[in-house]
Amino acid sequence: MRESKFVYVTYIATTPEKVFEALTKGEVTRRYWGHENVSDWKPGSPWKHQATDGSGTVRILGEVVESTPPRRLVLTWAFPADAANKAKRTRVTFEIERVEDMVRLTVTHDDLEPGSEMDRGIREGWPRVLASLKTFLETGKPLNTWAGKK
Repeated sequence: MRESKFVYVTYIATTPEKVFEALTKGEVTRRYWGHENVSDWKPGSPWKHQATDGSGTVRILGEVVESTPPRRLVLTWAFPADAANKAKRTRVTFEIERVEDMVRLTVTHDDLEPGSEMDRGIREGWPRVLASLKTFLETGKPLNTWAGKK
């Protein structure tokens, strides 16, 4: 039974539209994440998280489960080697809510196998990526969140 779940909530001084765009437009994701998220973002469509170093390497891929701009995006998420195995797919839900003059972004990554490589990776990765997203949207400059990491 896969019970592990990771939830991260942050508040960003921006609009829901800009957050949704920052999650779905490759030319934006590459600036704060270092990878491009590529899809047509329609339910049932494939999506991929692709390196921007010219190699075209796909790091993560999946399917768009739900896309309700600018409020909600739900994706399946897997390493390319595990993509064909439904039991290895996890799910990420982005909930984007306006709160006064800011946005509350809640990222829930669930259906994780406790202690798996994916479970460990997202617990380190999401806080770094989302801190960079917040900084990028608020200042126009991303964080170098992977400095010192191999």
